[in-house]
Amino acid sequence: MSDAVSTRTALSARLTRWMPQSLWGRLTIVMVVGVMLTQFVGNAFWAAQVKTESEAEVRASSQHLARSAASTIRYFLSLPVNYRSLVIQQFREMGGTRFFVNINKKPVTQEDFDDKGLAALAVRQVQNGIREDLPNTADIRVAFSWPADLRLAEDGSGISDVPDQWVQHILVTKPKPAPILVIQAELEPGNWLYLATLMPNPYFLESNNPFAGDRVLLQVLTLAAVLVLSILVVRWITRPLAALSEAAEAFGQGERMPALPETGSREFVNTARAFSAMRERIQRYIEDRERLFVSISHDLRTPIMRLKLRAELLDDEALSVEFHDDLDELDMMVKGALQCVKDSDIHENPTEIRLDALISRMVRGVSLAGHEIAFAESGLSVIAKPLALKRAIGNLIDNALHYGKQVEIRVFQEAGKIAIQVRDHGPGVPEEALKSLFEPYVRLEHGRHQNTLGMGLGLAIARDIAHSHQGELVLANAVDGGFVATILLAAQGQPDPTSGNIA
Repeated sequence: MSDAVSTRTALSARLTRWMPQSLWGRLTIVMVVGVMLTQFVGNAFWAAQVKTESEAEVRASSQHLARSAASTIRYFLSLPVNYRSLVIQQFREMGGTRFFVNINKKPVTQEDFDDKGLAALAVRQVQNGIREDLPNTADIRVAFSWPADLRLAEDGSGISDVPDQWVQHILVTKPKPAPILVIQAELEPGNWLYLATLMPNPYFLESNNPFAGDRVLLQVLTLAAVLVLSILVVRWITRPLAALSEAAEAFGQGERMPALPETGSREFVNTARAFSAMRERIQRYIEDRERLFVSISHDLRTPIMRLKLRAELLDDEALSVEFHDDLDELDMMVKGALQCVKDSDIHENPTEIRLDALISRMVRGVSLAGHEIAFAESGLSVIAKPLALKRAIGNLIDNALHYGKQVEIRVFQEAGKIAIQVRDHGPGVPEEALKSLFEPYVRLEHGRHQNTLGMGLGLAIARDIAHSHQGELVLANAVDGGFVATILLAAQGQPDPTSGNIA
């Protein structure tokens, strides 16, 4: 059972890998394969029907021809031997006969005929039909030959060696040669009657070919028309979805987009309306959130300031210091919450940023403050919001300086992404605590000792900024000690379709 499941899983993965990623591509593949499969099955049934009808026609015409040949053979058997040549001469001069007739002393060998289908069936039917009518005939030989290969006599003479009036009304040689049926019957030892004629349908071999030139051309034109119409229909269906996808991506990056056109299929119109309503609700929520936090920050500053002034009037100096510390912490919490909201929604236009120049300026500022930090230039650039990206990198550097002292910054390209890696040489983070580092106000025990003024918002803000650039922030412990935070962004001109967006 497990082997069957694994086989199905591997097959599904292989099909998914080879299938186009876009809906338009997948629908086109399905339509093309479906049309071609339908054409193939239809042609298979049609070919089988054509073959059955052709075989039935050949059987009937062969039986009719066999009776005519048997009558002719019976007639010559009834003639005296000396009169047979005279009758043949009259046939050639007067015409009106179905067969070209000749008398030979031995059977004439014909070239091998290349058709083994209907031609072989006709040979068997004619031969069996003559034997049924003339069971006492010693030997009967039936074969097909093309006009160019036909031999009329034992001396090897062909059609071109006899007068045209002997064969012009019996055998077709121009403009399109037809296969000739040769019947040879032994009348007496040393006397073989030679009969050459055409089938009732001279071109019966072509009726068995369902892929003749004109039929193939018609099939190709039909298939091309159906495929073109199918692709156009699929394109017409998926184009509104592409517009919806672009609108969703732009909205996720904080860009203003015009309203989606409410045209197309009923399902798309309903989807566009639902998306527009959802976008308006989210936009109102974001604006309300900003106004709420700005109002809270504004409203809390006045009472906090009043409380600080009143705390200074306390006679107990120790109690006054405690009040001031609590009020400073409260003020910092308000500012941190406001920063968490605003830093994740920075309204900037994306532009090309040379990472070496951006990070070098930040490194110089850190070095001037007396911290140990190392950075090697990479020559790479990204398309991003400058201020937002600077804040995200700055938060990572601040964390590394607080918890690890010595900091290393690397920028490199890998698997179509630009990686901005900030590493410290501190104690690292317990593996079980890595997932909780992005939660606001979450600080580990050693972090509270190293940075008493921090609020635990830096990593959350940096991740939100990375998400707004369709990127990701990855946290991990270094193999040889320390902590590594890596911002992954799409390389220039290569947006990452797997990343999520946040408003």
